[in-house]
Amino acid sequence: MNELRELSAGELAGLVAAGEISAREVVEDALSSIAARDGLLGAFLRVDREGALAAAAAVDEKMAAGEDVGPLAGVPVGLKDNLCVRGREITCGSRILAGHRAPYDAAVVERLRRAGAVPLGQLNMDEFAMGSSNENSGYGPVRNPWDPARVPGGSSGGAAAAVAARECPVSLGSDTGGSIRQPASLCGVVGLKPTYGRVSRYGLIAYASSLDQIGPFARTVEDAALVLEAIAGHDPRDSTSAPVEVPSYVDLLDRPPSLARLGVPRQCFAEGMEPEVEKAFRAALEVYRKEGIDVVEIDLPRIPYSVACYYILSTAEASSNLARFDGVQYGLRVGQEEGMLEMYRRTRQEGFGEEVKRRIMLGTYVLSSGYYEAYYARAQRVRRLIKQDFDEAFSRCEFVLMPTAPSTAFPLGEKTADPLQMYLSDIFTIGVNLAGLPAVSVPCGFSADGLPVGMQVIAPPFQEAGMLRAAKAFQDQTDFHCRRPEADRDVSPPAGKRGEQAG
Repeated sequence: MNELRELSAGELAGLVAAGEISAREVVEDALSSIAARDGLLGAFLRVDREGALAAAAAVDEKMAAGEDVGPLAGVPVGLKDNLCVRGREITCGSRILAGHRAPYDAAVVERLRRAGAVPLGQLNMDEFAMGSSNENSGYGPVRNPWDPARVPGGSSGGAAAAVAARECPVSLGSDTGGSIRQPASLCGVVGLKPTYGRVSRYGLIAYASSLDQIGPFARTVEDAALVLEAIAGHDPRDSTSAPVEVPSYVDLLDRPPSLARLGVPRQCFAEGMEPEVEKAFRAALEVYRKEGIDVVEIDLPRIPYSVACYYILSTAEASSNLARFDGVQYGLRVGQEEGMLEMYRRTRQEGFGEEVKRRIMLGTYVLSSGYYEAYYARAQRVRRLIKQDFDEAFSRCEFVLMPTAPSTAFPLGEKTADPLQMYLSDIFTIGVNLAGLPAVSVPCGFSADGLPVGMQVIAPPFQEAGMLRAAKAFQDQTDFHCRRPEADRDVSPPAGKRGEQAG
């Protein structure tokens, strides 16, 4: 048998359900992989060894009793550090929440446990999900497994890097403007952002509530479908959760895709995309054409305005959502002996990082008297027009294809001094969030220096099943998803390694 860490989530669950291996063996192998690799990468902030082994033992006990162990039996799962796990520290990658413990499980954690999955611990992220490189974490950056001198993408950089490095077969992240798909592209894995409302946000610490959505990272489309099926569905605790039936994504993958026409926006090829990304994307289009699928040019005329629109709306919502972190109820408290207002000021000054402060100030500004109509209200109208552009596109094609990111993974520190260049890293992903659509990023090639390139398949609302079949049709004709970063590189931790390994 291959090393357990090389097996897919579906394969691992099948072996556990058949009694060929125990859940404890699977989890111990994952913990061993983290111990060997994560000193360099910094993907995990906290590993719950005792909790993971206890959960694995519970799965093995159910197996011994002849009970159903679930579709994810014994599968280790990493969780982005903005998803609540009862009794575990949750910080959103921020110093302001240091020491805060979640009082309950997020809905997705509840559903993973019911499916037999085993949560391993909390994954590093850009602070409060604000970033495209995972350099904004209050606990140090994550490094890309393909080249540790480069970023993994963000904000779910830890979740992408952990899957790429074989520390866990699947993980969960959140996507507000591309924070699942962009790091999936830069790390060479599959990243799925569901339709807004498809997966409950209960227990997700919010960045921008009208945009946030939870989704899986995996190494294959099949594993992404398996996890999505486990976590999707209506939840009355989330007022934005859609009461839409969840199909069996796994069973539907076996059906041949009914693809007649795929659309490619002409705006994809605007200035700013790296030549090797464009080359890989054009080659990916030829894979579909060789399968007899018509690939046509379409127009998304407002996509160039999506970055400006997003950074008005998302920061406005962040300004409101993050107001609760003031030293009173959660985490850090500084200066209380100097009075309430000074406590607010010092707690937020010392607890938040520079990017979070920048976005709070921008959001407060666009919501302020005299500027609300000029900025926030206008951005809402642009958002509606972007949604209309996608609606028009889907009248001409089943799905839309775009590059996921305009570049491959860039060196650590390259864009930190230029926020605008960093924001443009999400130029191809933001429109999907503004329109509330599902999209999945799949590996579609490599640059000359061996860095992954991703392509995203974008679908109409709640059409994840067809979208996954379209992505699998590409995966079946290529081997990009099978390639992996070096397994045995130097794993000595860089100076200033953050975070404890609990339990």
